Amino acid sequence: MSLDLRLSIPVAFAWLVAVLLIGAPQWSTASAVALWFLAGLVAAVALAAGSRSGILASVALACALAALCSTSVALQEGTRKPDTLTALAARHAQVQVVATTTSTERLGDDYFHARVSSVSFDGESVQLDSPALVFRETGGFSTNADGDEPAILPSDTGWGIGVEFVVTGSLTVTEPGDGRALLVFASDEAQWRANPGWWIDWANQLRYIFAEAARALPGGGGELMAGLAIGDTSAVTDDLDAAMKTSSLSHLTAVSGANCAIVVGLIMLLGARMGVHRVVRIVLAVMVLLAFVIVVTPDPSVLRAALMATFVLFALGSGRPIRGMAVLSIAAISLLVFDPWLSRNFAFALSVFATAGLLLFAEPLSKFLSQWMPRGLSLVIAVPLAAQLACQPLLLLLQPSLPTYGVVANVLAAPAAPVATVVGLAACVVLPVVPALGTLLIWIAWLPSAWVAAVAMFFAGLPGARIPWLEGWIGVAALCVITALLLMSLMMRHPWRRRAAVALVVITTLAGAVVVGSHVSAALSWPRDWQYAQCDVGQGDAVVVRSLDRVALVDTGAAPPLLTECLDRLGIDRIDLLVLTHFDHDHVGGAEAVVGRADTVLVGPVGSEQDARLLEQFSATGAQVIPARTGDQGELGELRWTVAWPAERLSGIDPGNDASVIIEFVPRPDCSEKCLSSVFLGDLGQSAQSRLVAEGGLSPVDVVKVSHHGSGDQFPQLYVELQATVGLVGVGAANGYGHPTPDALQMLDDAGTLVVRSDTSGLVLVSPGSGSGMLRMWSERRGGIQG
Repeated sequence: MSLDLRLSIPVAFAWLVAVLLIGAPQWSTASAVALWFLAGLVAAVALAAGSRSGILASVALACALAALCSTSVALQEGTRKPDTLTALAARHAQVQVVATTTSTERLGDDYFHARVSSVSFDGESVQLDSPALVFRETGGFSTNADGDEPAILPSDTGWGIGVEFVVTGSLTVTEPGDGRALLVFASDEAQWRANPGWWIDWANQLRYIFAEAARALPGGGGELMAGLAIGDTSAVTDDLDAAMKTSSLSHLTAVSGANCAIVVGLIMLLGARMGVHRVVRIVLAVMVLLAFVIVVTPDPSVLRAALMATFVLFALGSGRPIRGMAVLSIAAISLLVFDPWLSRNFAFALSVFATAGLLLFAEPLSKFLSQWMPRGLSLVIAVPLAAQLACQPLLLLLQPSLPTYGVVANVLAAPAAPVATVVGLAACVVLPVVPALGTLLIWIAWLPSAWVAAVAMFFAGLPGARIPWLEGWIGVAALCVITALLLMSLMMRHPWRRRAAVALVVITTLAGAVVVGSHVSAALSWPRDWQYAQCDVGQGDAVVVRSLDRVALVDTGAAPPLLTECLDRLGIDRIDLLVLTHFDHDHVGGAEAVVGRADTVLVGPVGSEQDARLLEQFSATGAQVIPARTGDQGELGELRWTVAWPAERLSGIDPGNDASVIIEFVPRPDCSEKCLSSVFLGDLGQSAQSRLVAEGGLSPVDVVKVSHHGSGDQFPQLYVELQATVGLVGVGAANGYGHPTPDALQMLDDAGTLVVRSDTSGLVLVSPGSGSGMLRMWSERRGGIQG
């Protein structure tokens, strides 16, 4: 067995053990003890077997690596999620959290990443070390009590990495296996406490100067510039982001091995030209690599690439041969032992899989293709093809479709990306020192960046940009088998090549037939009398209400392309009533798709100039914009709508979640029994929900749009009184918020409400059932359901 396999297989086993144990951390201690014992036992047998112990040695190594991961889970779980915090989260207690930012934060972001160091409540304090997401209530940053200013970024922009702050709010403990241990829901502005040390501050300043300069560049090139150079994608619009994903180019804005290779290669080459000793060059390369990681932020894929580059440099320094898969295996297991929760991190997994694909498949594919084309062109095609083949089964779990033009798009965009990266990095370093030269460099880098953006938009706009595929683990397994057969048919010798090719054709045909059959079946079962349609817009809300020939849309989700796709499928051109419950991005970010298509826009309280500008766009296209108030009424076909919340004066409630417009649709007296009633709860929190119940403004309904995507911040009595048959939950797959929470799902089950989620069901249509009080639901992924 080769060294690569002797390392790769044990690492894969340890990875699997980590995936299982972080989902059930209560078993980590017992598993660690058992695995250490088994590793020792197998190692003893291997030593006794002598030279014939190769397989036994690999088994012993696999057990030892898995034991290391198990031990790490056992040691860290107690400091990530102390039992005290679980009790506090269960009763939604107000706590004071001290934490440090771990990503650059900007005003307008709904949340930011941080590491919590302490939680104080009722005069007590719990010390911990927990990664968390902090959700803003007002979106603001504040100075400390002494009036000192945070010196990281301009006060109207946000904070950098390493800022210590304190915030008051409530906690939610995430599900086992989630990389974030806590969700912190702020009830007030985050209060700055201390700036980071100089070793982080310089990177914040450098990153900010470059990102702001890139934002000033026009078009898609300006949006992608910071992403290609330093991995900052904050300027990328939803349209361009969707296009990059559709055309399989989003990896270009994720800092990875290529970026690290460029940084290290430049140092080594320049040092060699200047006659610098190899050891000095290696030390300089490691130092520059460390600085680069700080600038681009230590995300999982960055850490994997940087660690691999460091191991390669040490191998060069010691004169040892470099084995790619062995280096990848050592880097992967090192990070998994340090943070076992990376085992379920998609970015980390995709980074490892892509690298493995390049190491294993790029060269054989290039040799195969070079039989019909020049060697250079074959390599250009083989590299993205190898990465795509390795990553696509995992990508299916995020989006059950295949990119039609992914390889071609990468072939066209790949040559431009390194130029944008190298020149962009140079501009990033030069801008603070020589602004004029830095500006020139960033404009030069803009050209290849604009080319990448143009390629992404072009291929994303072509017909059939994505091919539908089987969903879930069945789809993953089928694609893995097809990928293996494809590689065998390309790289194996006769007669196995022919056998693999025949099996490939048979299995691909069968899988294709199943996919086509399922879509034909879904099209034939599409209910023509649907009244409610929950669009699949990712993490966000967008629900269409239809009565006769009248249409209402409640919220727009975050991405215009996704909303446009949904409305096109539903055959909707005009919207009689658009309801923007509140101005969070996941509720109004897709509004651009319906500007000029809405007649009346009913809106919640405006909280910023950006909100006001959005409403001005609607007014400029002829829409009537109406601030919603309790008691407002109107008609939509055979339905009458009524605003139940917010009141004209909301004591103690600012614009945001608890000021969401709550709108109810009920049948008119002359409507047939086939008219379905509904209520939309926006992102209303527990306290506001309890006030709504106390005011007694709602009646039982057929359909409820569950508040806040099924978060834990709910008032169960509200759902009991609504007696809804169906509860719609607009939520994105692997959304990171923990939505919908187990508590919310149990609450809806207790209320007798069937939960229908957009992440698992896709587009959902609700129509009247065959009997009185019956509903029929159609899902693009599950077909028709009578309820």
